[in-house]
Amino acid sequence: MNTISTHVLDTALGEPAAGIAVTLEHDGAVIFSGVTDADGRLRGARPRETGDYAFKFAVGEYFGKSKREAFYHEIVIKFRIANDADHYHVPLLLSPFGYTTYRGS
Repeated sequence: MNTISTHVLDTALGEPAAGIAVTLEHDGAVIFSGVTDADGRLRGARPRETGDYAFKFAVGEYFGKSKREAFYHEIVIKFRIANDADHYHVPLLLSPFGYTTYRGS
């Protein structure tokens, strides 16, 4: 299944991060955009081909809505797709002053 998905969890609140604007770029061009759903997920993106991709998360707006101070305004996760027939899942664990990511399943 050749899709790319993400799941954003707000670790400071212990819940999904709904309402974050996300774009997916391939070689600098936006190929997909959307907003995380109530479960913090964004699905439906498909890789065009192998190569370099980037998820951009507009987290400043997310934290601003809840009037929380945050260090990061935008988080960019760059990754490489080696096989465009595979599924790629890129979770983001988020807090106002830090984040982590990994290749999920």
